[in-house]
Amino acid sequence: MTFYDWDARSSYKVLVNRDKLYAIWPEDRETPKGWKDIGQRGSRDLCLNYIEEVWTDMRPLTIRQRLDEAAVKVQRDAGN
Repeated sequence: MTFYDWDARSSYKVLVNRDKLYAIWPEDRETPKGWKDIGQRGSRDLCLNYIEEVWTDMRPLTIRQRLDEAAVKVQRDAGN
């Protein structure tokens, strides 16, 4: 097993999964199953700064959807 030195890499890509969670990944490595390459590439700092700008709600998408559905139900029930 080889230690993978993330900081030694000069170029990364930004990935997102179906739950709208973001990650960086070395540009020269195959995108892992379940993740999508969104096209943002660059230095580690550039990619992390991009993620910081776009990932404003860190809750997984499925959790956000369930909470939104629960809030609608509460509002609907309160109106009855």
